[in-house]
Amino acid sequence: MPPSRADRAGDCRAAGGAAAAAPALPVTDALWRGEAGRVTGTADRAGLFAAQTPQGFAFDAILAAHRAHAGPADDDVAIARAAGIEVVIVAGDADNIKITHPGDFARAQRILDVTDIRIGTGFDVHRFGPGDAVTLCGISIPHGRGLQGHSDADVGLHALTDAIYGALAEGDIGRHFPPSEPRWKGADSAVFLRHAAALVRDRGYRIGNIDVTLICEQPRIGPHAEAMRARIAEITGTDLARVSVKATTTERLGFTGREEGIAAQAAVTLVAS
Repeated sequence: MPPSRADRAGDCRAAGGAAAAAPALPVTDALWRGEAGRVTGTADRAGLFAAQTPQGFAFDAILAAHRAHAGPADDDVAIARAAGIEVVIVAGDADNIKITHPGDFARAQRILDVTDIRIGTGFDVHRFGPGDAVTLCGISIPHGRGLQGHSDADVGLHALTDAIYGALAEGDIGRHFPPSEPRWKGADSAVFLRHAAALVRDRGYRIGNIDVTLICEQPRIGPHAEAMRARIAEITGTDLARVSVKATTTERLGFTGREEGIAAQAAVTLVAS
């Protein structure tokens, strides 16, 4: 199980331009000698390291060392040292295990399963009514009609908020912001989304990515998609590169095709932080 690309880059820098470098862990366990299933002695562990991979070498130097080496060797480090190449030790990682025995596969799987990933989806609809603008994903867009709803009827943010609540098994917007309460009438839907994003952090997660799809014939979403992405990223505290906003139509079919309203669906992943 090799370390990440960032870890490898750090190891290379730590090697300080040496011809060879390898990760290793200091030996912390007591070392015994044994025979016939019994301890027959101990060994000093001071200065001992458990070797790991990947090991890095200047190509020309290690190639020449291999060509000149005769007989068996434990690994490339042994061959390099036999050729007089100094090998720099860089910090290893306890999770960077080598797959040698069948049981190592189970151990590797346990390490990989540590990450807790949750997925949530949301869907919302609002009908058109009187008005001269619609608010979608936090952006006001001039339009011949408005969307009707108890709050600002931001169908995009509503779908996304429900997706986050769903990933957390926290119900939906109505559970946290009941439409029966007058204080939420005409409310900015950013309030709902901020609440959902705060729950994500409080539960020990971070947002992995966001994907919102707006379903409508009009207004055109393309010219506003980047502003919508930026607004969602701002509200949720998410990297812009992890936020997607796109649009589609239903080919003039259904209530969105008849331009009676707008629908939105959203998906979100949450990753344990």
